Amino acid sequence: MRALILSLLFVTPAWGETPLSGDEFEALVQGKTLTFSVGDAPYGVEYYAPNRNVIWSFTDGDCVNGEWFEQQTQTGPNICFVYENNPEQQCWQVFDIEGKIRADFMNTPGTTILYEAVEAEPLVCGGLGV
Repeated sequence: MRALILSLLFVTPAWGETPLSGDEFEALVQGKTLTFSVGDAPYGVEYYAPNRNVIWSFTDGDCVNGEWFEQQTQTGPNICFVYENNPEQQCWQVFDIEGKIRADFMNTPGTTILYEAVEAEPLVCGGLGV
């Protein structure tokens, strides 16, 4: 039982954290290129264009266009992404932690937590800057 309680502490938001709404998320990211990591390992880079459009790249430099939208759930707002190469929505609860983003993957809660590592230079897709 103790192990269960401890594990739940690591997969649920800290008390008092409120997921960002779509408008709050948009205000935080629009026009920026952000690099994300899982722990210390680089995960990918995303450019947040106007009209809730995005360009995502894992660390390999291959880019994919997509869009994001807010979806309300029982646990609060999710920020969901759909990309041209994958019609299945990828939903995250996003938190503003002292001006940086933490995103908890909600399709399979407790599996992936991304952290904004830095605001990146312009995104490079297949050798071309975005």
